[in-house]
Amino acid sequence: MPKPVAYIAGPYRGPGPYDILQNIRKAEHYALKYWSLGYAVICPHKNTAMMDGALPDHVWLEGSMELLRRADVVVMLPGWESSDGSCAERKEAYRLDKQVVYED
Repeated sequence: MPKPVAYIAGPYRGPGPYDILQNIRKAEHYALKYWSLGYAVICPHKNTAMMDGALPDHVWLEGSMELLRRADVVVMLPGWESSDGSCAERKEAYRLDKQVVYED
């Protein structure tokens, strides 16, 4: 039986490298939680960690949105409201009628 796929959505960017790393760590924490709950997990924070500047931002954003479209559930991390990318992911998840889970 196939595993459901969870997509982790939360802030990535920050004022500096330390803040970005903290956002990656937070996403990692929730990715591990959902792996332990039996999901296969897409965590874009880990997929493109610290690749900032290697390609234009739209490449990462469009790629992440494509991964979201292939997920069964979208997990919104604390602080998602402050992230334009996370807000767009949430909007796309609802447009596609995906299950959306909000973490505290």
